[in-house]
Amino acid sequence: MNHPLRCAKNKLGSLAVLLASVLPVSALLVACAGSPDDVSAPVPPTVGQPSSVTSTTCDAEAVQYAIGAPYDEANVPTLQSESGAQRVRILRPNSAVTMEYREDRLNILLESNGMIEALRCG
Repeated sequence: MNHPLRCAKNKLGSLAVLLASVLPVSALLVACAGSPDDVSAPVPPTVGQPSSVTSTTCDAEAVQYAIGAPYDEANVPTLQSESGAQRVRILRPNSAVTMEYREDRLNILLESNGMIEALRCG
């Protein structure tokens, strides 16, 4: 029959072995982590100061003429250029899409017959 003190002693011994193996690994990970000073963030522009990064936004109104036209991969660069969009996303019926809004993206929504149904930014 096991004595209660013997069981407690075995458990403490197991805990000591576990800590002895985990602590050196933890110390190495902390040493490799570096300090927050290693990361340099860009300085935000002050109010009234022009930003050096040009933000191009999409203008879907400029390409509304294409609604009802057949979709053609060759026309995508023209629609992108005329809308001022940096990115283009083609949305077919029943396709899965992410819901994030991107002011620099032109969304081309297609009907099941391949015709352009709508052009929207976002």
